[in-house]
Amino acid sequence: MKNPLLSHSRLPLFHQIEPHHALTAVQEGVRQANERISALITSLLEPSWDNLMQPLDEVSALIQEVWSPIGHLNAVKNTPEWRDAYHACLPILTQFSTQLGQNHKLYQKVLQLSQSASFSSLSMIQKKIIHDQLRDFHLSGVALKGDKKRRYADIQQRLSVLGAKFEENVLDATHHWCYVTDNPRDLAGLPEHILAFSRQKAVDKAREGCYLLTLDAPCYIAVMKYADNADLRYQMYHAYTTRASDQGPSAGQFDNTAVMLELVQLKQELAHMLNFKHYADYSLATKMAGSVNDVMEFLLTLAKQSRAYAEKELMELNTFANDHLGMEALSAWDIAYVSEKLQQHQYSVNEELLRSYFPIDRVLSGMFAIIDHIYGMRVVEKATGPDGVLFVEVWHPDVRFFEIYDAGETLRGTFYLDLFAREGKRGGAWMDDCRSRRVVDGKMVIPVAYLNANFSPPQAGQSALLTHDDVITLFHEFGHGLHHLLTQINEGQVSGISGVEWDAVELPSQLMENFCWQKSCIPMISSHVERQEALPESLFQAMLNAKNFQSGMQMLRQIEFALFDITLYSQVAPNDGAGLQSILDAVRQQVSVIIPPQFNRFQHSFCHIFSGGYSAGYYSYKWAEVLSSDVFLAFEEHGVLSRKIGEKFLHTILARGGSQPMMELFKAFRGREPNVDALLRYSGLR
Repeated sequence: MKNPLLSHSRLPLFHQIEPHHALTAVQEGVRQANERISALITSLLEPSWDNLMQPLDEVSALIQEVWSPIGHLNAVKNTPEWRDAYHACLPILTQFSTQLGQNHKLYQKVLQLSQSASFSSLSMIQKKIIHDQLRDFHLSGVALKGDKKRRYADIQQRLSVLGAKFEENVLDATHHWCYVTDNPRDLAGLPEHILAFSRQKAVDKAREGCYLLTLDAPCYIAVMKYADNADLRYQMYHAYTTRASDQGPSAGQFDNTAVMLELVQLKQELAHMLNFKHYADYSLATKMAGSVNDVMEFLLTLAKQSRAYAEKELMELNTFANDHLGMEALSAWDIAYVSEKLQQHQYSVNEELLRSYFPIDRVLSGMFAIIDHIYGMRVVEKATGPDGVLFVEVWHPDVRFFEIYDAGETLRGTFYLDLFAREGKRGGAWMDDCRSRRVVDGKMVIPVAYLNANFSPPQAGQSALLTHDDVITLFHEFGHGLHHLLTQINEGQVSGISGVEWDAVELPSQLMENFCWQKSCIPMISSHVERQEALPESLFQAMLNAKNFQSGMQMLRQIEFALFDITLYSQVAPNDGAGLQSILDAVRQQVSVIIPPQFNRFQHSFCHIFSGGYSAGYYSYKWAEVLSSDVFLAFEEHGVLSRKIGEKFLHTILARGGSQPMMELFKAFRGREPNVDALLRYSGLR
């Protein structure tokens, strides 16, 4: 039988792909890739762009075509079979990647091209790709010899295993715990959609007549914000903040302590092997920020700007809790609950009331209309073909598929949309690339993206309703998708999000969030699920007034995470869990106004910096928010839905991908370097 992962189909054949296909496909893909690379090395006397760099990009396309669906399916349907298949493939892919980066003969060919007479005639984009490739060779240890080279390869293999294990422990711990009750009084205050969700979960687990609460994000957040039952809030908070740790209801069962320690130690060792002082310096070699000191100064400056606001907000919260709720002291599991009550008291804003104005289809159509207004891009859903057959193959019935066309009716890209939480799907929201724009065998590959979230699923016969926070999350991920899909760069190494500095990659996503707050956009994305009326002016104003509610505390919370990350990776690796905890405790003492209880083990589920790509890079969210706020200021100055500004942003940043350094692209758009003023103003901190 043919392996669907090797079909070279335009889109993955998800209905046909099974876990047992994965290993065979990866082995064959890597075999073909190695064969092509060997041929390049042995046959080239005078390397050129066409006979060296273009074939190398096609090798990347081959690997992406095979591996992307495997990695994606492991994330969205994490069955034991898919987990085993994923783990079987990881060592092969990691070995291939490491050997490619350390292939000295291939490095010499690229170096020879960079020093050749023909180099000067190459385009600016091609020159950047070659320079980036040489840099990446060095960061991959191409200069290492003997035992050091083997040790580097061993470290990379181990890091890939540890990263996957970290995320699996978090997923398993999240799904291991539940709260079951047959007494509705225990759940007083919870929204009806969460009650319905919990009743269905109980039925699914053969507990009919009960309510079953989980640690999945929609359920956990709702309990923390709305449950009147303080003991329930405590139990949820205790279980959630001790996931995958040595504490809590599953203490030690999925403990990430040893995983984290080994990850940090190996990353520090890897950096030292390449003559970096620490892993943070190694990480920053491919980012906009110049040094750890630059990152620290940036974060501490934001903390200083935010501190007084955060202290005032916390004092207001304590006063309100005492005066209106009779609570003398606030515990960590009370913060979200009391904050929600205070927000309603001050601004008459209720997220659950707002939900009825944001049915998913209205939000999507409005978001697509905004894209049409500012970029001239038309988004079309493809459900079935002319014969009624499903247009594309998907991995779950909830998944939808869309195409995006420009004003000339040219197809620019396609994307899958998988929005609802379910068992076996990793938490959070993310965009990932399925296919990247590039030329392969003389033909243009149209970019394809996966857009994923974990919103509350619709109840039977009803439309899925989003909170305004959900709407913001959707716009954020769609912004990542646009960056990937609207590129006009044909070289895969720098098309879309490829080649973009990690601390700039959040710019397009954070930019999109701003449109969720605009008076001209709200009627486009809102419509009452029953009355079909847009969000009333009074509710919009209340929502707008509450936009920067506790923004000082929120800013410090993100700075806490970013400082912990950059500090952890810029000093000697801790030897035990206590040492790891002490780093986080010290950061909290430095910048935080709320100190969590001792049992809190936030770090044990901090996937961004242990299993994601944000090690020594979590500061990127705030760094890029400076850029995105400054960019949105230009939209604000010329009209929020300005086609002129939209097309300028499209052509100078979105379409350019990683073809130039982001600072150059930003200055081409803004006419100057960015500054922090817009971020502080939009956050209500100035």
